[in-house]
Amino acid sequence: MTGSTIAAISTPHAEGGIAVIRISGDKALEIADKVFHTVSGKMPSEMNGYTCAYGYAVKDENAIDEGVLTVFRAPKSYTGEDVAEISCHGGIYVSRKILRAIIESGAEPAQAGEFTKRAFQNGKLSLTEAEAVMDVISAASERELRFARSLQEGAVYRRIKNIIDKIVEILGSLAAWADYPEDDIPEVEPEILKVNLCALQNELLKTIKTGDYGRIIKEGVSAVIIGRPNVGKSTLFNLLSGCDRSIVTDIAGTTRDVVEERVRLGDAVLRLWDTAGLRETEDIIEQIGVNIAKERLERADLVLAVFDASEQLSDTDIKLLSDLKDKRTIAIINKLDKSLDNDLKERLEGEFERCIGMSAKEGTGLDELREAIEEMFYKGEVTPEMGILSNERQLSCARAAENSINEAIDAIDAGINLDAVTVLLDEAAEELMNLTGERVSEKVVEDVFSRFCVGK
Repeated sequence: MTGSTIAAISTPHAEGGIAVIRISGDKALEIADKVFHTVSGKMPSEMNGYTCAYGYAVKDENAIDEGVLTVFRAPKSYTGEDVAEISCHGGIYVSRKILRAIIESGAEPAQAGEFTKRAFQNGKLSLTEAEAVMDVISAASERELRFARSLQEGAVYRRIKNIIDKIVEILGSLAAWADYPEDDIPEVEPEILKVNLCALQNELLKTIKTGDYGRIIKEGVSAVIIGRPNVGKSTLFNLLSGCDRSIVTDIAGTTRDVVEERVRLGDAVLRLWDTAGLRETEDIIEQIGVNIAKERLERADLVLAVFDASEQLSDTDIKLLSDLKDKRTIAIINKLDKSLDNDLKERLEGEFERCIGMSAKEGTGLDELREAIEEMFYKGEVTPEMGILSNERQLSCARAAENSINEAIDAIDAGINLDAVTVLLDEAAEELMNLTGERVSEKVVEDVFSRFCVGK
């Protein structure tokens, strides 16, 4: 257990119906005795775990506010330590005054994420489970919450632990064969070892690929609206944003910079970019906007390619078709309120898997667009129970482990002594243990929990 006793307000620092001040550590109940008087007269330190008492938070024996004290006894608490929580009226001044009384009675102010950090240090959570706590807090949709909850319940830990166990099993076979050659231990055959390592490599690659889905779940789909000038890109952007974020005129080249907005379309969350119309121009400022649009096109998860329903494909449109060959694209035939060139519709349906007719001006076609995006990004084979990597730290560890496995396979192919393979497998296991937090440096731990809010 950690030596000091810490305290913080664990609810948002704003006016509300209730505020909770949390105390955790060896002296949590001793401090609670000083700052909370129960109506029954029972001291907090005499209370059993998972019990509550009504009374008054006090300072110098003077009542600050009425409230409820809840006691949790180690190790059956969130942090694994003795914990006392005071629930009082949700005023900013009153909650801070109670916290000040607690600190003056011997507690130290908690640092960002320190309660969850102690839960990790005391074995209550793995590092991946601890990271998921903030994902639960920041979840903005039912889907985000389901995936965050699965991470918090150990889905990623179990997935990575399964890979670690397989590596350790192989290491055990290598060690036994090398250390006890005189015993009747089967020789490790390089061909069989390679088969086993290739299976591990495949499992790691599948795990790494979940990181893209994890990023989309947390951040949304990065989507760029692309097309030549005056096809209705800014009108579509405003429709999806629910407000007039982009200027709309009939003058080509009106949009010169990238306008960004986070929007929700059904269950889909989009980080949406409106861009300058693609065309050759001598206007220096507009050309900068066109260049930025092309750069955004390369980075986007999804391209919404907009075409004018009433016109045939221009040279710029045809070049765009070529540029989008390897991109996840939804073709939008816009301005259906005017007319539809059937040759255009037939051509685009032959080029793209998903082609939707819309009138951004009239607001039609949104349901079809929503269904297409959900089908592309949210209805795959990925489920919360699989355990998806949810941040760059986890991805970095998984990539490093996969790289070590690759090198081990190369070493076998090159006929290098199996001692080198053992070293590389040790490195792979070490990286994966860093991922789960079983072996992780204090620097990494500090970095992870520095992203938490105070009081969590």
